[in-house]
Amino acid sequence: MNAQRITRRQFMGAASVGAIAAASGSIPAFAGLGGAAKLAVQGGTPVRAKRWPAWPIWDPAAEERILTILRSGNWFRGQGQTVTEFEGKYARLLGAKRCTCTVNGTNALLTAMHALDVGVGDEVIVSPYTFIATYNVVIGSSALPVFADTDPETFQINPDKIEERITERTRAIMPVHILGIPADMDRINAIAKKHKLVVIEDACQAWLAQYRGKCCGTLGDLGCFSFQNSKHLPCGEGGAVVGNDEELMDRIHSYHNCGRPYGSVKGATGYPIVGTNRRMTEYQAAILLNQMQRLEADTQRRWANGQYLTGKIKDIPGIIPCKLYEGTTRAAYHLYPFRYKKEYFNNAPRARFMAALSAEGIPCSGGYGPQYRDELIEAALTSKNFTRSFPKARLDQYRKELHFPGNDQLCQEAVWLGQNMLLTEKADMDDIANAIRKIYDNRDKLA
Repeated sequence: MNAQRITRRQFMGAASVGAIAAASGSIPAFAGLGGAAKLAVQGGTPVRAKRWPAWPIWDPAAEERILTILRSGNWFRGQGQTVTEFEGKYARLLGAKRCTCTVNGTNALLTAMHALDVGVGDEVIVSPYTFIATYNVVIGSSALPVFADTDPETFQINPDKIEERITERTRAIMPVHILGIPADMDRINAIAKKHKLVVIEDACQAWLAQYRGKCCGTLGDLGCFSFQNSKHLPCGEGGAVVGNDEELMDRIHSYHNCGRPYGSVKGATGYPIVGTNRRMTEYQAAILLNQMQRLEADTQRRWANGQYLTGKIKDIPGIIPCKLYEGTTRAAYHLYPFRYKKEYFNNAPRARFMAALSAEGIPCSGGYGPQYRDELIEAALTSKNFTRSFPKARLDQYRKELHFPGNDQLCQEAVWLGQNMLLTEKADMDDIANAIRKIYDNRDKLA
C-alpha cells in the first residue's frame, strides 16, 4: 500500500500490525541507543515485540442496556430517551449548551452548514490538511472549498494565509482541529469577526481537546464531532453538532428530524421548515454513553504520554514533533504526529524510515496526501451545480490558486502514530523513542 495514500482509518485499523515503508543516512551518530544493533528491517531484533492495544475497546457492562433497547423494538430516537440522554451529557462534558446527534460526522458538518445558511455560490475557507469529508461537505453544499495553506510546524490551517483567501463570496471559515490538535482559534475568530464570517469547527478528531481551557467544538458558532469506529468516542458511525445559540440549535434539531417543529421552530403546518433525516439510533447512543465513561481518563493519558514522547524525541536530529499553539491547554492526539527531515538521514526517503520504524515494532503512517490534486476537485468545478453557481472566471482563477507549498511540504514529511499507542505506559513511549534513535544511529546501514 502506498505510504502517502494510506487513509487514516486504514492505518488505525492496522496499527497493531505495522508495516508501511523505510530509511537510510549519514551525519555523526546521535548519542542514543542501538548504534551497534542491527536494524530489524535487515533481520535484527526489533526494539519492541509486544503488541499495541486494540481499538475500539468493548465494555461488557454496556451489553445489558443495549440488549434491553434491542429487545424493546424502540430503536428510533422518537420512541426512546437514550439519544436525548447522551446529547445532554455530551453537551455538559464539553461545556456547551446544546448537542444534537446525527448519523455520522459528515452529516453533522452538512447540518451545521445548512443551519448557518452556507450553500450555493458561497465560499468556505478550509484547511487542505484534513480528512476528505471536510472538502466533501463544502462541495456537497454547492459551495467552494477555498484552501488556506497549512502551517507545517503545527499541522493546522495557517492563520497568516486566511485573509488573502477571502473574497466577496466568502461566508464561513471551517477550521479543522486535525489529529486532535487545537487550531489557533484566537486568530481565526478574530478574522471571522472582522469579515463578518461564521465559524464551523470541524472537531471530528478532537473530543476533549482544549484551547485556553475550553473544549474544541465550543469556540466557534457551531462545532461538529464524529463517533466513527476509529474515534476516541466510537459507536461504529455517529456524529454530533454542538452550540450555544438556543434558536439555532432548535433549527438544527428540527432540520435533522425531517423539519418537524421543535422548540422555537413552530408553524401552522406539520413541517414548518425544510428538513432531512439525520437521526441517531437509540442503541448507538447506548454504546456512546458507555464509551463516554472512559473518555476523560483516556484523553488525559494520551495527552500525558504525548508530552512525554515529545520530550524524548525532540532532540533527535531530523525528527520534529508537532508544535502546539500557545493557547493549547490539551491536545487529544487522535494521531501523534512528527515530521521526518530526510537530509538528516542521508536523504533516505521517508518510506524507508517508516518501513524501518514499523519493523522495529512501531507501526506508522505517512498521513494525508495533497487531496486538492485528486479528481474530485475538477469533477466538482465542471459539474452542473458549480458552473451554474459560480462565474467561469472565478472557477478558472480557483484552478490557478491550487498551490499550497506549506501543505505539500507537510505531506512529504509527516509521520503519524496511532492514538491507541498512547494508551499505554511511559515505558512504551520509550520503545518508540528508542526505535527512532536506533534508526538514526544506523542510518548509514539502511539498505
